[in-house]
Amino acid sequence: MHSPSVSHRNAVNRILRYLKSTPGKGLMFSKNGDLEVVGYTDADWAGSITDRRSTSGYFTFVEELGFKPEKPMELHCDNKSAIDIAHNPIQHDRTKHVEVDRHFIKEKIEKKIIRLSFVKSENQLADILTKAVYGRVFHDSLTKLGIGDIYALEC
Repeated sequence: MHSPSVSHRNAVNRILRYLKSTPGKGLMFSKNGDLEVVGYTDADWAGSITDRRSTSGYFTFVEELGFKPEKPMELHCDNKSAIDIAHNPIQHDRTKHVEVDRHFIKEKIEKKIIRLSFVKSENQLADILTKAVYGRVFHDSLTKLGIGDIYALEC
């Protein structure tokens, strides 16, 4: 935003074209009786080619609140190394740069607040927040997220 370029304008135009072509897209909320909290998290480490910044994203599915969860929140991650580091009781020198985040996650795992589980990349819903994906993957993810076209639902 501080120094926009032609590529930034092109990206905004692409977003606007997408929004113009999908005026009925929206998130449909429905009651399904599910009381589990489930999350999908993904990161594109230093993925920006212009400034080498990382992008991270997550989706959290939450149903009825105001209750004590019966089991840990399921947090899906497509990075086996990150899961292994979170479960490893020994902090190695090569992982010092993630020490603070690792301690936070490790504490939540030990208290059984969350449970990390591996999910294949093709089932990682948060991918659409962190990287470019093929059109089919993008639209499949929208469907899994409950994002639909209200005009299509009326027919």
